[in-house]
Amino acid sequence: MTTMNINGSETGTFRLFHLDLPPEAVERFTAMAGTGEWPLKYGLGATKLRPAFVDVVDIRDLGDMPLSRYLVEAHNASGPDFKAAKPQIDALKGHVIVLPSQAFDNTSQTLTIAAPLRWIGTFHEDQGRTRGAKLRSASAQGTLTGPDANDPPGSTNTLKLVLAAVAVVMLIAIIVALL
Repeated sequence: MTTMNINGSETGTFRLFHLDLPPEAVERFTAMAGTGEWPLKYGLGATKLRPAFVDVVDIRDLGDMPLSRYLVEAHNASGPDFKAAKPQIDALKGHVIVLPSQAFDNTSQTLTIAAPLRWIGTFHEDQGRTRGAKLRSASAQGTLTGPDANDPPGSTNTLKLVLAAVAVVMLIAIIVALL
């Protein structure tokens, strides 16, 4: 039995679990029943788990694509831990479950992973590029124009334009009525 702590404020992380069940039992284990029973949640020992973020992967469905490539494409897997685990990940057969940080609903909790689940690893998602240096050109300097946030409602130019348009329509209606 493996125990791990989930920090409710974590982001950019996902956990990979191997599911040691025959194919015909996978859906029953991973799907929440109409009664609210959910064997996956119990197998993880989770207090909170969001079904929309549970990714159950039948490795056979990937065809020639290795599981590690799928994790890069679907979950932005990156980092030295992920690169070191690629041979182990690609050797897996059957079904795996991928749980990104969002699956735990921003809830700190302690998982107690039990069979038929086996934890493979916790990996990081590529966070994208960092911000560049501050723009220094003259064209990047200046101020924004528009209504002040402290102005009372209804003092914007949009309201003035709408009132002007209504006045024009009424004037046209009066002229047409007089003809």
